[in-house]
Amino acid sequence: MNCDNNPSQDPLELTRGLLNTTAVLRNGFLDVLGESTSSLAPTLAQRAMNSRFVATVYERLWRPTSFYAASGVTTRAEQHRAAAALRLSNATRLLDVACGPGNFTAPLAQRLPDGSLAVGFDISAPMLTRAVLDNSGPRTCYVRGDAHLLPFDDETFDAVCCFGALYLMPEPFRVAHEMVRVLRPGGRIAILTSYAGQAAAVRYALTTAARSIGLTVFDRQTFVDLFSSAGLVNIQQQAQRVLQFVTASKPG
Repeated sequence: MNCDNNPSQDPLELTRGLLNTTAVLRNGFLDVLGESTSSLAPTLAQRAMNSRFVATVYERLWRPTSFYAASGVTTRAEQHRAAAALRLSNATRLLDVACGPGNFTAPLAQRLPDGSLAVGFDISAPMLTRAVLDNSGPRTCYVRGDAHLLPFDDETFDAVCCFGALYLMPEPFRVAHEMVRVLRPGGRIAILTSYAGQAAAVRYALTTAARSIGLTVFDRQTFVDLFSSAGLVNIQQQAQRVLQFVTASKPG
């Protein structure tokens, strides 16, 4: 069934049906927080991600430049890798946690079968306003909320991802467990986050610099162990420079 031709497949209404709380429509996205910003950490990094200026330049300038420098992987290659890892050809519901301006949500939505839904989820209203403007489509909807308590029931999504944000969050492991919670049996999860696997001196300098602006640098085993302890299987990890890409499956 194609979303373009069937009003019942409107992505806003489909997403409302998935939420386990009320939401208001705001600037084209669904907002479950209202005016609340109490979950925002008062760090330089968090303030940047909630800046209108950063939201404007993030997709075309900030992210492509910084992430290529951090990993040596282009945005297009990242998107291709993400789609393959999440096995989107077999998915009908995708959740993109901390989606920012939708720079992954929209291209990943295009990889989904007709009638599917990609939900971009973020706490930043400026980022989501930009996502609606730049990365909307017949399979996409954006939701403002707190990833520490995802407003979805258990086992709602076939694929869940978070690319380049867990290291910004005050409680990243809680967010990761929430991602696992809303993943269906047989579903796939993928994250891209920071990586401290360098020589000791480099690792110390990197960690110190990151901490000064509110970032966390994770070691090689952190998310591999977290996914394993959560019962996930087929865990794979790729490390490039200061970033790591980790994928896993929830047993069916």
